[in-house]
Amino acid sequence: MVKEDPITPPLLTFSIDPESGFCSNTKIFHSLRHPFSLPPQTTPLSVTSFIFSSLHRYPTTSSAVALLDSTTPHRILHSQLQHLVNSLAFSLHHEFRLSRGKTAFLLSLNSPHIPILYLSLFSLGVIVSPSNPANSAREISGQIHLCKPVIAFTTSDTAHKLPYFLPTILLDSPEFNSMMFRNQNSFHLPENQISQSDTAAILYSSGTTGNFKGVELTHRNFISFLAGARAAATVRKTPVVTLCAVPYFHVYGFMLCFREVALGGTVVAIKRFDLELMARKVEEFKVTHLALAPPSLVAMVNNADVASKYDLSSLEMVLCGGALLANAVTERFKIEFPNVAVAQAYGLTEATGGITRTMGPNESRVKGTVGRLNSFCQAKIVDPNGLGLPPFKEGELWVRGPTIMKGYAADKEATASILDADGWLKTGDICYFDNQGFLFYVERMKDLIKYKAYQVAPAELEHLLQTHPEITDAAVIPYPHEEAGQIPVAFVVRKSGSLLNEKQIIDFVAKQVAPYKKIRKVFFLDSIPKNAPGKVLKKELIKLSASGTASKL
Repeated sequence: MVKEDPITPPLLTFSIDPESGFCSNTKIFHSLRHPFSLPPQTTPLSVTSFIFSSLHRYPTTSSAVALLDSTTPHRILHSQLQHLVNSLAFSLHHEFRLSRGKTAFLLSLNSPHIPILYLSLFSLGVIVSPSNPANSAREISGQIHLCKPVIAFTTSDTAHKLPYFLPTILLDSPEFNSMMFRNQNSFHLPENQISQSDTAAILYSSGTTGNFKGVELTHRNFISFLAGARAAATVRKTPVVTLCAVPYFHVYGFMLCFREVALGGTVVAIKRFDLELMARKVEEFKVTHLALAPPSLVAMVNNADVASKYDLSSLEMVLCGGALLANAVTERFKIEFPNVAVAQAYGLTEATGGITRTMGPNESRVKGTVGRLNSFCQAKIVDPNGLGLPPFKEGELWVRGPTIMKGYAADKEATASILDADGWLKTGDICYFDNQGFLFYVERMKDLIKYKAYQVAPAELEHLLQTHPEITDAAVIPYPHEEAGQIPVAFVVRKSGSLLNEKQIIDFVAKQVAPYKKIRKVFFLDSIPKNAPGKVLKKELIKLSASGTASKL
């Protein structure tokens, strides 16, 4: 049984460094954030009930907008939200017999309807399983086989990817709209005693390292995440307006839309990242926060002239997560947008998203960090022998806390390989903490390049390449070599019109790193292949390097 709420024994608190959070006795890093209260685990409670029970803490006007679409006049007010959720839940229960423990599959781009649908299904105890609409029919079939849904929700342009035997509701149909906007004032919903330990969602790992895994997240996981967001929220004169350019089917966008609604803010849905559209909507809706994946932030930096055509003075912060953001990109962003803070975070789907994040302008100025541990989260940095390491020592990051997943759906073996009996989730990431409790990401363990007797972190070389003024993006992979075992090979995207060649790039890196870290080969691409949250698809690059189909000078 996973321990989800670690508590530090009083006798050990004396050995915890108040600056770093590191306990010298247990070798555990503790959160430096203020603790907050969670509902008793035995209390029946859905995440939907938790959100609506807390909204009174964030009073809004009758005209305050909760959800809106960037491309249509469609908007949903906070004053409408609970009625719409209840109406849709009533319709889904009575017309389609959806109830606790059943699963619904979702296939859609972002829209204001998605958070309402999520909350309605949660209130019934239905398990939500959203997928990327860009997935192939084969990939979608595999996910459906894994989560075993009784119904699917999609749009008319992606419905053809679903199997014929699965009952399907179109989100862009008049029928769906009528289910949300019933005129009844009261709805007789089932008396669900939803346990916080019930699975609320099955989200899918990226699939970049093998077959998809279905990550089971509970109502308790979501409630813990939202309670932490509520505890960290600051008092504002005006509500936060967040433009969400990350997909709602990914844990980043999934949790962000709930967090902003739960805190009385506004979420602007955008189907796909488009820099000019995004800048125009920042001006139109007075957006204060942007939620982006790293490639989108890179696009802002590389095309600052496009953004400069619009009034972005309302913008306070860019939230960046889902993949690693190079230090060079952050520094360039600060030059182009000096009045906008960049908040970085580190997390996994298996941990309901965020484990660490930077909070406030001072933390955002710490170069290279992905933030401090969230409240109630503990971490260890573990060496290959399983021993915990102190600050400034690199090792595998293990984390524990109330947001850690229940396990992988229908895969006990994979669950046992990543979750131990004490609740520690083994992230597979090489990281370290400094003496102020800030976490620094180094590299995926499996991505480390083994050059002779040395280990080379691709991320270090990628960050270095991205400081070159003629390079807009770069990725580094291991390449087989008879003598060395593996050598670092770079895939580079040059700025338009650049004649930068392989030798110039190799020399640029060689001047700044130890000899064993040098780039030995360069391939040029028009773009680096990435998944929806912005992680580089290194398996595709490895295939390209092996086939020789990438252009090489």
